[in-house]
Amino acid sequence: MATRKNLPPKFKIKKGDMVKVITGDDKGKVGEVLKVIPKEAKVIVKGVNVVKKAIKPTEQNPKGGFEYIEKPIHISNVKKVEGEKDVWSRKKISSNKRRFS
Repeated sequence: MATRKNLPPKFKIKKGDMVKVITGDDKGKVGEVLKVIPKEAKVIVKGVNVVKKAIKPTEQNPKGGFEYIEKPIHISNVKKVEGEKDVWSRKKISSNKRRFS
């Protein structure tokens, strides 16, 4: 039986899924996953963690300028959503009920 010793971890969030940011500066934003980076446990989400990057002048772009790009965020800072409904929600366990009866 093969082991996952040298393989990157598996995640339930895949490319194309809709996710909601649960912590950080972009908390509450919803966007589509553009890329998953399993070795770093990060995802790139459309419209989230956007930074301004300076571009040097080149032959194709003689003026140079600025470009806005999405940077990766940690996978633990997002949760999967479907429309308005959260897929992963915590179940509330009532303290007055016995678990084993």
